Amino acid sequence: MGGGTIVDIASSDPQFKTLVAAIQTAGLVDTLKGKGPFTVFTPTDAAFNKLGKATIDALLADPEKLKGILLYHAVEGKVYSGEVVKLSSAKTIQGADVVISVKNGQVFINNARVITTDILTTNGVIHVLDTVILPPQ
Repeated sequence: MGGGTIVDIASSDPQFKTLVAAIQTAGLVDTLKGKGPFTVFTPTDAAFNKLGKATIDALLADPEKLKGILLYHAVEGKVYSGEVVKLSSAKTIQGADVVISVKNGQVFINNARVITTDILTTNGVIHVLDTVILPPQ
């Protein structure tokens, strides 16, 4: 891959329909199509479904809250999987830190398992999560 921006790659992948809708609702398309570079931990549709339809609908109705959650899934710079596993935390664009851990050879961002790593884009790198991570209240 690598033939487009973070938004282009996510938009072209059917497992990210909810994420793309959330990015549009939160007004982050231009940001995530921008120069970057960004590292984005992208939840799949299955990850969003774990939240339940009512929660997803409520978030889509609250663009500011949604924006905070989405920015909690992104860090500045390109951080490849080989570097991620050496970290214990990372500061997100939202401002709060995520906890990075390795358990039984699997990488976790907070409580979310990284299921795909190092999807290259023109403005960063994507790591796919199995769970939506929520910033501390």
